[in-house]
Amino acid sequence: MSPTRAATTLVACFAALALLALLSLALGAQALSPAQLLQALAHPLGGGQAERIVVGLRLPRTVVALVAGAALGLAGAVMQGVTRNPLADPGLLGVNAGASLAVVTAIGAFGITTASGYVWFALGGAAVAAAVVYAVGVLGPGGATPVKLALAGAALTATLSSITTLVLLAHLDVFQQFRFWQVGSVAGRSLPDVGVIAPFVVVGAALALVGGRMLDVLALGDDAARGLGLNVPLARAICAVAVVLLAGSATAIAGPLVFVGLVATHAARPIAGSDHRWLIGLAALIGAGLLVAADLIGRFIAPPGELEAGVVIALIGAPVMIALVRRRRAVMTA
Repeated sequence: MSPTRAATTLVACFAALALLALLSLALGAQALSPAQLLQALAHPLGGGQAERIVVGLRLPRTVVALVAGAALGLAGAVMQGVTRNPLADPGLLGVNAGASLAVVTAIGAFGITTASGYVWFALGGAAVAAAVVYAVGVLGPGGATPVKLALAGAALTATLSSITTLVLLAHLDVFQQFRFWQVGSVAGRSLPDVGVIAPFVVVGAALALVGGRMLDVLALGDDAARGLGLNVPLARAICAVAVVLLAGSATAIAGPLVFVGLVATHAARPIAGSDHRWLIGLAALIGAGLLVAADLIGRFIAPPGELEAGVVIALIGAPVMIALVRRRRAVMTA
């Protein structure tokens, strides 16, 4: 990507993201005029109705959507690069399922009901799930091939989801707490909750950006990467830690959202090309915008209530995944 095109693309992405964020703050059950929005942002402690709506309700959910969407976009791009699988996504390779089971454990065994409490369990569950998928993937000849990692992730997701369901059926009180988190939503969170996960997201994003150049080399194949002097196990470990931190943090605060990383990465790929450093950055911006847009759309689908962002994302992501599978099948049979 040329420097001019890169600069133009980044400016356009940031402008679109800023516009979506402003729309998220202004629109909802009660729409606010630009003057009311500016007044609320300029005087957040004013105490008026506009200030209560913007600062108390819409600003936290917008910030959560931006942070969680960016984290999932980064995680999806890194996961697709490290597995060399264009269908890879934290929600499809066991990471979110591990985090979900850990959160169920947090609710049932320890009575934890806040995002700040979920984060440690979600990160631990995501890490264990990622380690199991990789351990299963390296078994047998050929090591951790993209196909073996995808199959291991699908099998682990099914297993962990079944265990989670069994726990919930046996403990209805846990189900009542878990179901609001499980559907995937950015509503009802607070800015202090974002502060809890922010350090993990920052470290994960830094590792993802560091791993961008490594992913370019890994794309050539393990043998070629070793020939170029890359420490392949270390590169994969850095990328895996980045995915765990990013996906675990986003899952802790917004629930097990699927398809965000998948859609964001594939939307960024035609623009960024094969350079993973640009791909990762663009996927983060698109992921943030996608989740903000999904939350905004959900406010108007089922008035006077609203549809959770996780449901809207699923409605968007499922057709995208079907199209990707059909495209790959057509390529393989051609």
